[in-house]
Amino acid sequence: MMVLITEEIIQQFEILMEKVDEPLKKTFQNMDYGHERETLVRFLNAREGNISNAHKMLMECLSWRIQNKIDDILARPINPIEFYRGIRDSQLIGMCGYSKEGHPVIAVGVGRSTYDKASNHYYIQSHIQMNEYRDRVILPSATKKFGRYIGTCVKILDMTGLKFSAMNQLKLLSAISTIDDLNYPEKTETYYIVNAPYIFSACWKVVKPLLRERTRKKVQVLSGCGRDELLKIMDYESLPQFCRKEGSGSSRGNGKVSDCFSLDHPFHQQLYNYVKEQAARVGLTTPVRHGSFHVDCPEPDPADVKIAETIECEFQRLGNQNGLSHSSSCELKVNGD
Repeated sequence: MMVLITEEIIQQFEILMEKVDEPLKKTFQNMDYGHERETLVRFLNAREGNISNAHKMLMECLSWRIQNKIDDILARPINPIEFYRGIRDSQLIGMCGYSKEGHPVIAVGVGRSTYDKASNHYYIQSHIQMNEYRDRVILPSATKKFGRYIGTCVKILDMTGLKFSAMNQLKLLSAISTIDDLNYPEKTETYYIVNAPYIFSACWKVVKPLLRERTRKKVQVLSGCGRDELLKIMDYESLPQFCRKEGSGSSRGNGKVSDCFSLDHPFHQQLYNYVKEQAARVGLTTPVRHGSFHVDCPEPDPADVKIAETIECEFQRLGNQNGLSHSSSCELKVNGD
């Protein structure tokens, strides 16, 4: 059951926020971008309207931002560019347009992301940079363009190429998911799953009942590439390349700029140049040494741990059915054992 966030609840949360220390207030201002009220509502929604839990979540988020210098992460370029290109080629994510309602459309190549060109720290750094660029640049720009507050995006998850070997990235993906859940809550309007193979469909049946109702309602599994359904909410020009033709999959490797995952795509070029400009502004005019920006990953919610374990078990079960073996163990913990 969805919780109604009343004016009284918001005001009580605002009173609590007035009492926090200055460093926390400063980083809060850096993350709400003039929309304090909407930010508070996001955290309230993430904690089912419970003020105490939402306040605790926000305080932990602000502390995480300070400890990991998240306010400065967009001034930390990943160098050299050839190395960064490798990250973009193996962590497939990009922005391909806007929905008719003005929400940025983010495409994610779940099935074909290999995460094998750098250490996990670089992938986490890159992911957070895209989150921050979305919040600081893309969403404020969309708000201005469409004449109303826009604080969420639409995500299209392409499952083309999903294999059992995806289990190898479960730890990294769980870390990224935890960072998003705890520090960037309620930033996605809807998740559209497309090009889903049998392996995903089988796992989804097991995992879906474990999701929170609020999350479950945001996920829509579309038939095939999802083109016809997606065209109801966005123009053809905003469709990612893997949704433009039934069975097309991702058109990576053809050198076309229409590939929203490519570093050559306008979105990634703008992001890359923005980070370079921010680095120059804070005095990082000399080349930054080759090294990742380490970020502490928060402890995941126990419910999310259970989901990850369930996915692991289901992958192993399906692998065994197909005569494949896995080194990872399948051990669902019951009653804390």
